[in-house]
Amino acid sequence: MGWFERTYNRIKRGKKKIDIPHGLWTKCTNCSEIVYNKSLEDNLKVCPKCGFHFYLRARKRIEITLDKDSFIEYDSKINSDNPLNFPGYEEKLSKSEKATGLDEAALIGEGKIGGRSIAVGVTDFGFMGGSMGSVVGERITLTIEKAMGKKYPLLIISGSGGGARMQEGIISLMQMAKTSAAIAELKRLGLLYISLLTHPTMGGVMASFASRGDIVLAEPGALLGFAGPRVIKQTIKQQMPKGFQQSESLLEHGVIDLVVERSKIRSTLIRILDLVLS
Repeated sequence: MGWFERTYNRIKRGKKKIDIPHGLWTKCTNCSEIVYNKSLEDNLKVCPKCGFHFYLRARKRIEITLDKDSFIEYDSKINSDNPLNFPGYEEKLSKSEKATGLDEAALIGEGKIGGRSIAVGVTDFGFMGGSMGSVVGERITLTIEKAMGKKYPLLIISGSGGGARMQEGIISLMQMAKTSAAIAELKRLGLLYISLLTHPTMGGVMASFASRGDIVLAEPGALLGFAGPRVIKQTIKQQMPKGFQQSESLLEHGVIDLVVERSKIRSTLIRILDLVLS
């Protein structure tokens, strides 16, 4: 038995307090098991104990989904402003930039999947919860317009537990209508739109572009909806059923088309593109 196994067993038994080097282990938020970070990374950030899918950074998502070295990032040349002079907004933006290496919560561009060209957008939960402000809405709309201009299929991967961004008020809410109108035009042209929902996708993002795919996929156990289960429970004063608003429940009720494990997403996308576009 090696050092890792001995240390893990001591922590699990609770017999001895041990100083754990920072960044070495992660406690699963679903099963509470301690997972060695290297094992977690090797498993695409899926808990090897219970199968819980941790959120992935946008660039990592691009890396595991698109063909190698095929991604070309779009430069939308816009930055977030503070139109309402909301206290602390600039500081939150700066903190998210440092944490994620992104300048906003949406990464957009084009690339190839299985050799087929595709326009792609990814929202990153690590940047203010992946919330949608004016820049995210503009970037998603730009991606849709690029898909229309080049006659490419569109893939948007959503991980936006933050929904619409309250710091921008009505300007943020307007992005729901803007992105939805762009999606409607894409569909009028007969172009394919695949939406992949990841944990969590909520609020204005779920209520606009994220739920409007021709084919809607979701990772297992993802929390998907408009208001969260705690808010709904407090509002209607009733206990929510087990699994409420998780991807498996939405599949059962016909809201989404397929639940796909992370390791199978790329192969599933290739199969879909081959079937629809051949």
